[in-house]
Amino acid sequence: MSLGRRFGLLDRYIRKELSSTFIFGVMAFTMIFIAGDLLFQAASLLIEKKIPLGVVMRLFLYRLPEVISLTLPMASLLSSLLSFSRLSGNSEIVALKAAGVPFYRILRPVVLASVFIGIVTMVGAETIVPFANRAAENLMKYEVLKEKPAAFMAKVFLKEESGGNLNRVIYLGELRPEDGTMKSVVVQEFEQGRLARISTADRGVWREGEWWLEQGQVFEVTVDGKVLPLFQFERQKLQLKLTPTQVGQASRKPQEMSSMELLGRIALLEKEGKDYTPLWVMFHLRLAVPWASVVLSILGASLGVRSSRAGPGIGFGVSVLVVFAYYVTMSFGRALAEAGILQPVLAAWMPNILFLLVGGWFAHRANG
Repeated sequence: MSLGRRFGLLDRYIRKELSSTFIFGVMAFTMIFIAGDLLFQAASLLIEKKIPLGVVMRLFLYRLPEVISLTLPMASLLSSLLSFSRLSGNSEIVALKAAGVPFYRILRPVVLASVFIGIVTMVGAETIVPFANRAAENLMKYEVLKEKPAAFMAKVFLKEESGGNLNRVIYLGELRPEDGTMKSVVVQEFEQGRLARISTADRGVWREGEWWLEQGQVFEVTVDGKVLPLFQFERQKLQLKLTPTQVGQASRKPQEMSSMELLGRIALLEKEGKDYTPLWVMFHLRLAVPWASVVLSILGASLGVRSSRAGPGIGFGVSVLVVFAYYVTMSFGRALAEAGILQPVLAAWMPNILFLLVGGWFAHRANG
């Protein structure tokens, strides 16, 4: 038998070992999340709010994709740890190394399988999860809480800053993103931190890519605080680089957005002069967390070789501890980034880097 065929058989054998324990891991960790949150919420809706079972089941299904996306890295860790613990306990790892197969080569199917899981997780986080979260949010609003769909946004504030100084505040009493109209518009303009001018308008409209105010008046604010009328206008251009859709999307929660929509929200907040660091952290976490499957799989396989006598219970416990440490590190990095101490990209990728170094160290020892 050729060397390539033998390695092909080895890869298929390890992938088969991984697949059964991976499915077990997904089911086990999903049940933990469901028991800790979703079942309690479902029971509350059924018993206390008397919500029909069909509505509760739909809400449960809409919440499930986000839960599963969180469990995939955990299941990857548990799968590799239990599989390699069994292989090591049966002396199969020792036999392979005695036959000249290095541990790094034995790890290859683990890495390839976890890369596939990472890609699936990332695609799901960009497509299925935001859609399901939006559906769950709408279900809670309109079928559980019995809210009526809003045709407009009320009391919208837009703030513009530069160099730490406030330049302008725009207040919209009512905004209809679908037809691009405003009502009860107030624009406050500042000069060196002092309110200098106030413009009011009955309405505003979006035409040919620009905002126009109609039926308004401009006032001057003197140094001693007096408000003096300057002039009235029938129609005046409003310098606002936001489309009605961009302003309308400001009400959507970050969990309901894809990465591209998050970038759009970040650009919107930047124009308004608001702090957008938390969204930058979330954006980079969207890219980094799916690859925890690769990092944790390498660490799990390397730990599994060292704990050859560990049963499923011990392996599950070790997996929970490792996952807990991973998410604590991630939360710590996120807090540092939001406080301005770390760059968002470094904070998001820091857990992967640290746990990859630890997994690489254990893999190096297992290879020796």
